[in-house]
Amino acid sequence: MLALLLPSLALAAPIRIKDLVEIDGVRGNDLVGYGLIVGLNGTGDGIRNAPFTEEIMASILERLGVNIAGEQFRPRNVAAVMVTAALPPFARAGGRIDVTVSAIGDATSLLGGTLIMTPLNAADGQIYAVAQGTVLAGGAAAQGAAASVVQGVPTSGTIPAGARVEREVSFELSSLSAVRLALRDPDFTTADRIAAIINREFGRGVAEMTDPGTVAMNIAAARSGSPAQVLSRIEALQIEPETRARVVIDQRSGTIVMGADVRVSRVAVSQGNLTLRVEEAPIVVQPNPFSQGETVVVPRSGADLTEEPGIRMAEIAGSSSLTDVVAGLNALGVSPRDMIDILKTIHAAGALHAEFIVN
Repeated sequence: MLALLLPSLALAAPIRIKDLVEIDGVRGNDLVGYGLIVGLNGTGDGIRNAPFTEEIMASILERLGVNIAGEQFRPRNVAAVMVTAALPPFARAGGRIDVTVSAIGDATSLLGGTLIMTPLNAADGQIYAVAQGTVLAGGAAAQGAAASVVQGVPTSGTIPAGARVEREVSFELSSLSAVRLALRDPDFTTADRIAAIINREFGRGVAEMTDPGTVAMNIAAARSGSPAQVLSRIEALQIEPETRARVVIDQRSGTIVMGADVRVSRVAVSQGNLTLRVEEAPIVVQPNPFSQGETVVVPRSGADLTEEPGIRMAEIAGSSSLTDVVAGLNALGVSPRDMIDILKTIHAAGALHAEFIVN
């Protein structure tokens, strides 16, 4: 339980600015394409169930000079897939990026397949990369006459460095006279500390907090060369970020994570379980011999209501720290599932002073 509730009781450690912010305008781009995987071991699309596979296969063969119009072509070693990738910022033509392939038909496995040359488009419709290569599937599947087994997800896979960048995204960093640092977790105190340490580094006012999620920097005022040189100088600076007190609960796995700044007002907690059990045990009654009667079923029910002793009343003192909260809840001897209910109730009572997130 302590392992679930105690991420860290130490003070916030200094974090580099590069791990707290993004440079406004410096971003990647999502790419998508529609391609064909060949070389599968009979685990490809059924052409009758995925006619689009036949269409793209015929299109590829026609581009290669093979005419199959009117032919009955029904292979089981090809599969139509969606190909996705992320084009990182400052990617240059000729560089390589990873791609992910996912079956869109009724193929059962992509294991051992090879992706045929597939153009990857961005949101503007332009081709930015071309993908091709051997697929590394993430699972395995086996099937017999009366049983089958599937491990992982064999209908999805990756191709490391499987796409070559053909077009660059234009972004002239060197021409910027000002840049904005966007905080990943907006906070007034953190943004103010970032601006203060940058101004201290350059010895003049070059950075200013404009809102809790943005710090604006004047590149010309820094007098340190190009924007890239200025950013390289500040990204290693360290500050202690401030975060909101949070309690995060995952009901599916029973995981509870509480931040070090969580506080609880004075509250008393008790918890118990009430169990109602109803059992049906019908009795079959046979008629007397030679009485010409009928066999009847007589219902018989048993009901039992029990209340477990539960836990004793426990008091959590006011302004308790995370250590006190964990110690008090563990003293109740409850399971993680019961502790989730207790935390919900404490929050509903207004005694839990933290952002309460339930997933």
